[in-house]
Amino acid sequence: MASPSVHTAMSAAVASQVFEGSALLRLRVKELEEQHLAFRNSLICAFNQLLDLKDISTGVHSTRLAEWAIRVARKLNIPEDRIYQVEVAALLHDVGKIGVPDAILKKQGPLTSEERAAINRHPEYSWSILRLFPGLEEASLYALHHHENFDGTGYPAGLKGHDIPIVSRIVSVIDAYDAMVSNRCYRKGLSHGEAIHRLLESTETQFDAEVVRTFIPIAEQEAADVFAAAGTSTSAVL
Repeated sequence: MASPSVHTAMSAAVASQVFEGSALLRLRVKELEEQHLAFRNSLICAFNQLLDLKDISTGVHSTRLAEWAIRVARKLNIPEDRIYQVEVAALLHDVGKIGVPDAILKKQGPLTSEERAAINRHPEYSWSILRLFPGLEEASLYALHHHENFDGTGYPAGLKGHDIPIVSRIVSVIDAYDAMVSNRCYRKGLSHGEAIHRLLESTETQFDAEVVRTFIPIAEQEAADVFAAAGTSTSAVL
């Protein structure tokens, strides 16, 4: 019969092996998690590149929105562990436009009711793409609802007020602002002052007033930084 000291030594050896095996397992899990995150980030960047290929102004527009959204979200005290979802939702909110024909997206004249209905389906397309990414279910819902109006007249679900996710309300405001100040094939961009005036006019109908109030000083003070971060300049769009 083995002595207590032998039993102790054997137990210590087994415990050491278990500890080493557990440490190796944790290391491997961490490596796999890092590989998964890197792969997911690469796919997100790839989809943004697809937006650039579809329409160069759309892709760069989305990059600016990601910068705006992060700044506004932090001012509204959205938890830091949700900021990644905010960034992705803003960056890829329009990825569903890949499913809309160019003839409609770039049409210079008035849209028919059928053409407008086709464009209005793009948030649902964005949702159907983003929800397939593990871990981006939250961002997919934000993208789905970025065209809801505060008074309930938006689409696709007709959500109203605070039933609209706060991140969707943020994207709605900054999306509208950036679209207004940017040149399009069918119109010239508005001035900063006129765009802000229109945001204020549409608070409580199209936009959340709190989000608009939070965004305005950011737009005025940090516009140059945001455009630079997106690789553009205000003169390039105004």
